[in-house]
Amino acid sequence: MPVDMAALAADLAAESAVTRALVVGLDEAGWHTPTPAVGWDIADQIGHLAYFDEAAVRSAVHPDEFRAELAAAAAEGSLDADTIAARYRDHTGAQTLAWFDTARADLLETFAKLDPKIRLPWFGPAMSAASSLTARIMETWAHTQDIADALSVTREPTSRLRHVAHIGIGARAYSYAVRGLAPPDTPVRVELTAPDGTRWTWGPDDATERVSGTALDFCLLVTQRRHRDDLALVTEGPAAQEWMAIAQAFAGPAGAGRRPAADQETR
Repeated sequence: MPVDMAALAADLAAESAVTRALVVGLDEAGWHTPTPAVGWDIADQIGHLAYFDEAAVRSAVHPDEFRAELAAAAAEGSLDADTIAARYRDHTGAQTLAWFDTARADLLETFAKLDPKIRLPWFGPAMSAASSLTARIMETWAHTQDIADALSVTREPTSRLRHVAHIGIGARAYSYAVRGLAPPDTPVRVELTAPDGTRWTWGPDDATERVSGTALDFCLLVTQRRHRDDLALVTEGPAAQEWMAIAQAFAGPAGAGRRPAADQETR
């Protein structure tokens, strides 16, 4: 069955509303609350989303120009996320939120009308339009997790976690490639308990290598928002264990991940 881009866009809009609700009432000091991402405050998190929303639209509307911009930025060494964040730190919180609102609305309008199969250039491997929009859901969920953690807010898990899990599973090979490693051929079965108690599965049901647990824990791991020692995921087999040690759902350099909670408490 073909991917419904309008439905994907609706899920991203719903996830965006969660993000916006967390920040809309912040005063200027609140926008500069540090988040678990080292050196980043809440404004950096929202600016990051806005910047890459605009980039995603350029990749869809002007792919050749996007490729040229990407090559130039790579040659200059200006693709680092910290470098990008630093460019916009003179923005007020209100300006950052307005930027996010405009960029996100443009993204939703643009992608809802795209052929889901069209290939679009990106900072990592090229993706289909459907995968690109799914990646925006994943990024939004992950960066909003940082904001929620900074504000000591617990979000209610939703069925939209399926998008995050799906792209995390699809990025298994990339998790190896970005580290200069050859991905193994061994299939891994993933079985996750959804927020409503149903089961989501990926991979052959007779695979001996397995990952199981809640969808929330899996998504926290593949977006590197929690250390695996702090999650209740069960891994069976060396290939599954190796993957969970390096899992990365997002494009870009290999992430350092988060330290275990016990380690943070001792520092």
